[in-house]
Amino acid sequence: MNHILVTKEVSKSYGDYTALNKISLEIPENSIYGLLGPNGAGKTSLIRIINQITHPDSGEVFFNGELLNPNHIAMIGYLPEERGLYKSMKVGEQALYLAQLKGMSKTEAQKKLKYWFDRFEIGDWWNKKVQELSKGMAQKVQFIVTVLHEPKLLIFDEPFSGFDPINANIIKDEILELKKKGTSIIFSTHRMESVEELCEHIALIYQSEKILDGRLTDIKREYKKNIFEVGMQTSNGLEIVSDLKNHFTISEESFDAIENQLNFNLQIVSKTSREILTHLASKAPINHFLEKIPTANDIFIETIQNKGSNG
Repeated sequence: MNHILVTKEVSKSYGDYTALNKISLEIPENSIYGLLGPNGAGKTSLIRIINQITHPDSGEVFFNGELLNPNHIAMIGYLPEERGLYKSMKVGEQALYLAQLKGMSKTEAQKKLKYWFDRFEIGDWWNKKVQELSKGMAQKVQFIVTVLHEPKLLIFDEPFSGFDPINANIIKDEILELKKKGTSIIFSTHRMESVEELCEHIALIYQSEKILDGRLTDIKREYKKNIFEVGMQTSNGLEIVSDLKNHFTISEESFDAIENQLNFNLQIVSKTSREILTHLASKAPINHFLEKIPTANDIFIETIQNKGSNG
C-alpha cells in the first residue's frame, strides 16, 4: 500500500507542555483518514506541522515518499476549523487572490472558480463582501478555495461546522467525489456519524499520544463483544427474561406492548450462536437476532475511558 503521508515519531512541545509525543502515522493514498481525539489532544498541532506552519521538535514527516519540504505546500489543501477569509474583501476578488497564492494563474483560477460557483449555485455571491455572508455561506467559499488547486492531499478540520443538514450533505458528497477522483483526505472531526459515513482508516490521539489506529472495519472487529440484539414475539416477556437470565448474560431488556415484542441484548460467552438460537426458539418466535457492532462513537469513548483509568 502506498502512503501519501507518513509521520515518524513526531514530537512537539510548547514550553513545558507536550502537544505531541512520538506520533507515527501512515495515511494511505486515495483514502479518507479520520484524525480523532478530544479537544487539546494534539490534532491541531499535528495538522499545523503537516502544513509547515510549525515544525516538529523531533521526528520526520514524509509527503509522497519525500521528506516534507516547502515545495509540497502547493500540493496540500487545508480547511481549518477557524475560518480565515478577509471580511471586507469581495468574495470573487478574495477567491482569485487565494488561488493565485497556491500557484494558479488568474485565467485558470477564474475558469475553475466559475465551475465551482456554478456547481454550488452561488454565482451571485461574486461581488458580495464576505461580511455579508452567513457562516455557512462563507464556509462554502472557503471549501471552494481549499480544493480549487486540486491538491494531492486535503485536510478538513470540522468541515461541516456552520452547515445545515442539507448543505452538510452537499459538502459530504463533494468530499466523496474528490476521493473518487484520487485525492487523499485527512478528516478531523468530533462528529462520529461523519466518521462512520466517510472514513476508511482512523487514528485516535489522546493527551498528545496515539492510542489507536488502523482500518475502521478491523478496529470494529477487535472491539466486538459477542453481543447480539434480540427481538422475540411474545406477550410473556417477564417470564422469558427470568428464564434467560438463568442461562445467559442479558441486558437492556424492554417490551414493546404494541408489537408484543421483547427486546434485549444477549452476550455469548460459552455457548454457540446456534445453541442459543435453539434455546430462544423454544421460548418464543424470534423476530431478529443481530450482532451488535460497536460504532465509532462507542470505540472513541471506550478507548479514552480505558486510557484514562489506566493512566
